[in-house]
Amino acid sequence: MKNSLQIASAFIGLIIGAGFASGQEILQFFTSFGWLGIAGTVVATLLFGFLAMNLAQLGCRLQTKSHKEVVYHICGKYLGVVVDFIITFFLFGVTVVMMAGSGAIFEQQFGLPGSVGNIIMAALVIATVCLNVHRVISIIGIVTPFLLVAVIIITTYSFFTMDMSMSELKQISQAESAAASNWALGAFLYVSYNLAAGAAMLTVMGGTVKDEKAAGMGGILGGLGLGLLILLINLGMLVKLDQLQGIDMPTLFLANEISPILAGFMSIILLGMIFNTAVGMLYAFSARFVSPSQPKFKVTAIGSGILAFIASFVGFIQLVGTVYPVMGYLGFTIIAAIVVAWIRMQKNKNNHSIQA
Repeated sequence: MKNSLQIASAFIGLIIGAGFASGQEILQFFTSFGWLGIAGTVVATLLFGFLAMNLAQLGCRLQTKSHKEVVYHICGKYLGVVVDFIITFFLFGVTVVMMAGSGAIFEQQFGLPGSVGNIIMAALVIATVCLNVHRVISIIGIVTPFLLVAVIIITTYSFFTMDMSMSELKQISQAESAAASNWALGAFLYVSYNLAAGAAMLTVMGGTVKDEKAAGMGGILGGLGLGLLILLINLGMLVKLDQLQGIDMPTLFLANEISPILAGFMSIILLGMIFNTAVGMLYAFSARFVSPSQPKFKVTAIGSGILAFIASFVGFIQLVGTVYPVMGYLGFTIIAAIVVAWIRMQKNKNNHSIQA
């Protein structure tokens, strides 16, 4: 059970980056659809649990050190090239978004130039990626429980201070800029791009344990945990939607309404979540090209980190609103491949049981 909880916590920490924990992603993919966004959170939870379970089990079965092995296993020789490229591109893209997110926090909460946050985050992430994979996984899972506590406080406060009617909420949500044309597509896109980005590190995490059931359970628990956090953040922002237009970090804005102390605590948590995701993405991106056991791995990680840092100056909201939806559409290929691999595995199990 210890391995399962470690994988679950690390997976949640990996997926909850700047966009998720800040509320910006949830706002664009769920809250902007009003109460229908809640149905979207249910769909997203089920998808996260099922897909994460399969990826973790595949990583365990193949004892993988990089996503490349799992991708070619489930996609074959030709489609594998396409999916491998998509995942590798996503890993770098999300690293860029995370660094931009740290700059947005430094600017919104501390009144410092965004470039200061970008520089600090880039330096910390690059230094951490140079550690071994077990240490990286341990670090990634540390911040998750603190985020859950902060989100529960913010959501409870938002409901008790709600001052809008249901009809007003509906009108405001309809005016919001959404990342998809409807709530169902929004949920699928959200899972798609997050899985595409998180698949690489999740397979590596699965490869660190020997028990396939433990790896699968870690994926399921991680999916359920993500679903709970999406629901809480979504509800907390939905009842305060009139105040969140044009805000980079909605959850941080709501925390400031409650208390400057909570806002400071939330800022540290957000930076921790950004750090977690950026570390996981950069580690998996670098491991795709050079084995972590080779001396060149550190050089690759440093070079890739510097490139991501340079690209992060595009701007946080712009990156979330453009990069993530595109990643989501491309990520449907990966979801389809995982589902097909699961069906094949079920058929093989049935055939073996019949023969026995």
